Amino acid sequence: MELIQTVEQWAWIGWLVLILVFLVIEILTLDFTFLMLSIGGLAGLGADLLGAPIWLQVIIAGVVAAILVLFLRPPLLRRLRRGEDPTLSNVAALVDLTGTVVSTVGAHGGQVKLVNGDIWTARVEIGELEPGTRVRVSRIDGATAIVRSAEPTDPPAIAAEDPRA
Repeated sequence: MELIQTVEQWAWIGWLVLILVFLVIEILTLDFTFLMLSIGGLAGLGADLLGAPIWLQVIIAGVVAAILVLFLRPPLLRRLRRGEDPTLSNVAALVDLTGTVVSTVGAHGGQVKLVNGDIWTARVEIGELEPGTRVRVSRIDGATAIVRSAEPTDPPAIAAEDPRA
């Protein structure tokens, strides 16, 4: 019983340490999650200073943190990210890029030169592509571009006769 009284007497120090730890983690992650948890800890500290029992402090801190994470964090993240540059970069920018086969591309390898000037090791999932064939990047697998033919396929034959004949 004495232990519980000691914990309740010094709980404010625990809340302060928890708040500081959450704030340091938030500074490192910049995701607003730990900021909301630290504000929940602040609510728990406030409950402690008002004389609430430790179980009620924890419930108040948890409820406040949950409400903030669910309702305040999403609009804050949207507002933070609304000015981001929507331009794709790195590997994402290579998908759907066209190029030309430099050396025969098969299931085990080959090379393509993309329109941005880069020469990539490439593979096709089915078949083989000869040098000079136009290709389009389907996806990137490590340092290998998975490509498909970008040349139009023959349209299906139309059975209708020419009305001018």
